[in-house]
Amino acid sequence: MQDILPKLYEYCDQHSTLFDPILPEIERATHLLTLSPRMISGHLQGSLLAMISKIISPECILEIGTFTGYSAICLAQGLRTGGHLITIEYDKENAAIASDFFEKSSFCESIRLYTGDAKNIIPDLNETFDLIFIDADKEAYATYYDMVIDKCRSGALILVDNVLWSGKVILEKKDKKTRWIDDFNQKISSDSRVESLILPIRDGINVIRKK
Repeated sequence: MQDILPKLYEYCDQHSTLFDPILPEIERATHLLTLSPRMISGHLQGSLLAMISKIISPECILEIGTFTGYSAICLAQGLRTGGHLITIEYDKENAAIASDFFEKSSFCESIRLYTGDAKNIIPDLNETFDLIFIDADKEAYATYYDMVIDKCRSGALILVDNVLWSGKVILEKKDKKTRWIDDFNQKISSDSRVESLILPIRDGINVIRKK
């Protein structure tokens, strides 16, 4: 089965909608300009983000971890008229790349990019969010979650990336980063304020719905 998985993912890529013509350009630039291009959401995961956003038609989105802007462009696809997306990136070079693409995109008026530590920025955000995507430093996942859960309306979705951590979460002996991820997943599954579903897409996405 392992041998067929790459071909299945390729098949899914080929038969999934590309939601914005700027996305391949962002992907090319990410491979040329960054040291860790694998961090980009990519077509399949990006299409999932865009589809979820289109389904719920959010007025306000928060993204923690912009990288080069691919996922933000995908999330912005479902914004209702007059809505906006706030995205936070710690790394100044990555933020500069993302900013250039935001300016070139059809969402230039809808995306607000903040550069810096999300833990310092989030407390000053007064919005109520319909959709949140967390894909930043793994040790802070639980902290980010605690900081944003009360800023979400009832029915809002929080999407958290990399929650399977290359499959290491099921190992009996876990390294430090894997324990961070596993502890976070345990935290979510025991939180009575939310419902959750882990999807085994790429490195795993935890789909969390606030009741």
